[in-house]
Amino acid sequence: MTRINTNVPSMIARSNLAKTSRELDVRLERLSTGLRINRGKDDPAGLIISERLRSNIRGAEQGIKNSERASAVIATTEGSLTEINELLNSIKALVVEAANTGAFSDEEIAANQAQIDSAIDSITRIADTARFGDLRLLDGSLGYQTSGIALSAIAKTNVRAASFNQDSALDVQVEVLNSAQQGGLYLRGDLPTPGDPLNGTILSTTVLEVRGPLGVVSLEFTQGQTYTQVRDAINRLTPSTGVIADLINNSPVSGLAFRSSEFGSKSFVSVDRLNAPPAGGAWQTFKFVDDLAIGANNPFPWGTVGTDLLVAQRDQGRDVQAIINGALANGDGLNISIASSQLSLQLTLTAEFATRANESTTFNITGGGSLFQLGSEVVAQQQVNIGINSVAATRLGGTLVNDTLEFLESLKTGRQNSLAESKQRGNFTAASRITDTAIDEVTIIRGRLGAFERNTLQTNIRSLALAVENLTASESTIRDADFASETSLLTRAQILAASGTTILGIANQQSQNVLQLLG
Repeated sequence: MTRINTNVPSMIARSNLAKTSRELDVRLERLSTGLRINRGKDDPAGLIISERLRSNIRGAEQGIKNSERASAVIATTEGSLTEINELLNSIKALVVEAANTGAFSDEEIAANQAQIDSAIDSITRIADTARFGDLRLLDGSLGYQTSGIALSAIAKTNVRAASFNQDSALDVQVEVLNSAQQGGLYLRGDLPTPGDPLNGTILSTTVLEVRGPLGVVSLEFTQGQTYTQVRDAINRLTPSTGVIADLINNSPVSGLAFRSSEFGSKSFVSVDRLNAPPAGGAWQTFKFVDDLAIGANNPFPWGTVGTDLLVAQRDQGRDVQAIINGALANGDGLNISIASSQLSLQLTLTAEFATRANESTTFNITGGGSLFQLGSEVVAQQQVNIGINSVAATRLGGTLVNDTLEFLESLKTGRQNSLAESKQRGNFTAASRITDTAIDEVTIIRGRLGAFERNTLQTNIRSLALAVENLTASESTIRDADFASETSLLTRAQILAASGTTILGIANQQSQNVLQLLG
């Protein structure tokens, strides 16, 4: 049947041509942009996941840039610390040289002092001027701020890293489990006969070998010398042995207490009589069974030999054992340290606090430090906190000298540990120890920064680079156009468009054939 009002074949051809035109537009758009997904309707689910992948890629790329920037900051910081290390090594050499007082004149020692003053001033200058842009690196700006520290309990605080986890401050609780101890030996001064005039004296010629962590000396005492004289002779050589002698109850009749000058397992005291004592001799040293550092307390609890006391010629100290925020800390003499992802710090406890078990103290870390964002997400797991304390001479080398914390600044002219003062008291040990501590502190900072750069930053850069590569490949699979497939489909669409146009023309011509029926 032939109709002219409705040309169904033309409608069909036109509909298919419109569909082919839309298909042709899609192929042309994809081939011109290189993307399979150009708008949400192309692939709603694919668009969502690909945008998430794009976000991950941008975050990872920024994490790489952050890590590279952090590496540049660390390189700048270490460059300054290297110079400070060289200055400290020169100070150490000058102190050791000045200690050779038998071969160096006062003028030469004064020249050494001038060099030390200049080096100390240079260290402080470097600490004040080391910068990365406007970021001050070594003046303490990148260190942590603390408050509430009881100086009677904690002599020195070094916070290396702290994670606040969105809190404004971090509470730190320190509890002593087992006390720090010095090595301790004890010698009774009373003979079996009460009131004997020989109590508290040497009964026969005695040769003692006194040994400590710093060295060993041999001392000879003749009959009749008092324990007071023995104490004084041993204490004159404390810088050579690390052993201190005290009168028990401040009385030679009570006896002598020998102790190591330092606390900890590395410290010990050994007092041995080299010549054989005569029969019935009273020279016999003891140590306490429970290993308590009694010292020369008043009154002195002698206890029972065999139960409370053991006959001994040597006794070793003990490191303090403490808990920091519920975690067992590493003890080294009076020093304790902890290193975790949440908190890393080192504390030097006072002898008064560290020698009392079950004592506790609390302080706060109120802010500071330097936070490095290393990952693609701003979460604590992808951030690293590092503190760099001031390395100015007033803050560097803190060492307990006679229970007082003294710093590198104390080596300058006119200060308590200058070369002139050290020579006057005949002891350069304090100056040397402070310098050694300063060298250790700077070296440890360099080591921490180097480990952070090598084990964290460099591995983070490599890891994120691989993540960017894999995420980009995944995003490309979802979103990019397959040119082989698209060009094939384009050719098909072009053929269909051409044929559809031809067929539409033919369909439109069919209606004109009706005119032949009208004659």
